[in-house]
Amino acid sequence: MIDFAGIRQVQMRIAAIQEQFGVPGMPFQRKLDSEIEKARGVRGADAAAAHRDAAQDAAPKALRAAGAKGTTEALPIADKPLADLVREASAKFGVDPKLVSAVAEVESGGNQNAVSGAGAVGVMQLMPETAAGLGVNPYDERENVEGGAKYIKEMLDTFGGDVKKAVAAYNAGPQAVKDYGGVPPYRETQNYVNKVLDIYQ
Repeated sequence: MIDFAGIRQVQMRIAAIQEQFGVPGMPFQRKLDSEIEKARGVRGADAAAAHRDAAQDAAPKALRAAGAKGTTEALPIADKPLADLVREASAKFGVDPKLVSAVAEVESGGNQNAVSGAGAVGVMQLMPETAAGLGVNPYDERENVEGGAKYIKEMLDTFGGDVKKAVAAYNAGPQAVKDYGGVPPYRETQNYVNKVLDIYQ
C-alpha cells in the first residue's frame, strides 16, 4: 500500500528548490499531481505488482550497452545521450564512468523524470538539499548527472577511495558509514550496495 503521509511536505520542498533554481513550477506540479493520483488508484497487491513490473521493464533497457564518442567501453545505460553525459561528468570529476552509470541505474534506471517518495529527483536521485549543496539544478539532466558524479567523488575522497563505503554513503549518508565503520546494517543500504557493485564489476 502506498503511504501518502507527508506528500504535501515533499511537494513544498520540491517547490522551494524549483523556485531557487528558477524552474517553472506549474508543469512539474501538474505532472507530480497526476502521478500521485495515478498511484492512489492502484491498491494493495496491484501497487506492488505495478512497481515490480516497472522495475523489470527498466532493468533490461538500462543494462543494454551504449557506446559513446571516442570510446568503445560500454556502460550499463541504454540511452546514448545519457551515457555521454555520464562520461562527461565522470571525466570532469575524475570518477570511473562505470561506477556513475551503475549508481544511475540502481537509483532511477536512468530516468530523469524519476521522483522518489522522499523527494529525491532525477537520474542520480538527488535530494533538493544535496543538489543545492553541490550547486546543481536537479531538474536539469546534465546538472543532475554532474551533481551525482561530484557527490560520488566526494564520497570516494571521504573514504579513501573505498568504492563499497562510497556507494553505501551515497545511499545512507557518510555519517552512517562512519558510525558503523563500513556499510550500515540497513537492509535497504546493503541491497543497494550489492546491486551497484554487481553492475559495476
